[in-house]
Amino acid sequence: MYEILLVVYLLIALTLVGLVLMQQGKGADMGASFGAGASNTVFGSGGSGNFLTKATTLLAAGFFVVSLALGNLSSNSSTQGSEWEDLSVPTVEESVIPGNAPVDVIKNENSDVPK
Repeated sequence: MYEILLVVYLLIALTLVGLVLMQQGKGADMGASFGAGASNTVFGSGGSGNFLTKATTLLAAGFFVVSLALGNLSSNSSTQGSEWEDLSVPTVEESVIPGNAPVDVIKNENSDVPK
């Protein structure tokens, strides 16, 4: 299920980027008055604004829904423990070496080897 949602998420994201790049900017209507008005006839006489705006809105909503579903699935999955999980303070033992000053030896609770 998780892998299928990842593929759908990727397809929605790529399609959404493509639709946003196909849309005209706010100042694109100014060019139509200088002879570039024929570019809107591909999507009909009304132009591509209505279709592209609705498609972008639907894909953005789908993107957010799939994103929430993926986040929910990944938060409920269990993960392997790492060595950083046990961050307890190691115990300090004092040992005396004959002829020298006392030396502190840090000993981890999980191992017998002094560090």
